[in-house]
Amino acid sequence: MANRLRTGIDVLDRKLDGGIPAGSIVVLSAQPASQAELFLYELTATRGTLWLSLDRTAESVIASIEQTPANTGDPTVRHISGEAPLDNAGKLVSALPETSNLIVDPLDVLEAQEPHSRFRAFMNDLQNHIVNTGSLAIVHCLDGRDVPPLRDTTEHFADVVFQLNTTTTGDEVENRLAIPKFRGGRAPTDIIKLNLVEEVSIDTSRDIA
Repeated sequence: MANRLRTGIDVLDRKLDGGIPAGSIVVLSAQPASQAELFLYELTATRGTLWLSLDRTAESVIASIEQTPANTGDPTVRHISGEAPLDNAGKLVSALPETSNLIVDPLDVLEAQEPHSRFRAFMNDLQNHIVNTGSLAIVHCLDGRDVPPLRDTTEHFADVVFQLNTTTTGDEVENRLAIPKFRGGRAPTDIIKLNLVEEVSIDTSRDIA
């Protein structure tokens, strides 16, 4: 069995027999108006992390991490801006050290770049470097009103797909996590109901669906 890397979220690590195989690309698909960033914050506590921010400034991301009550690490945060985000992101990815975390937040900006062949080349280079360093890449994909045309390509490259669905029912906000894809392992068949308030935890007020 491949070496497993912990996500830092106990409920997921138990479901996944200890974590995610080293060398994996993980898609975290979630609505923009959700608490999905808690997953990213808690991942930073597991090992050295490079956080590539495509929307928010580095200062904004760092402030959010410092203010969250969740258990976090001290990631290196880089804001990627300008007219060549794929090139700039690729240079930073190529310097990722052994057994590290890479967070791309959100991937949507890169998925929208043209020509589409350049995004595919970026994903191939990313996959090769993550495998060669035994690292873990988490790409945050916004599942909102404007889904990029290459989202299918992203999910095909991904080794693991986390789908977080947030709904408002009555006077409650409900978060349900599905893992429909788990390359190189056994994908959990059940939907996990989560509390996403100060940290990621199982919603013990309800049964697991």
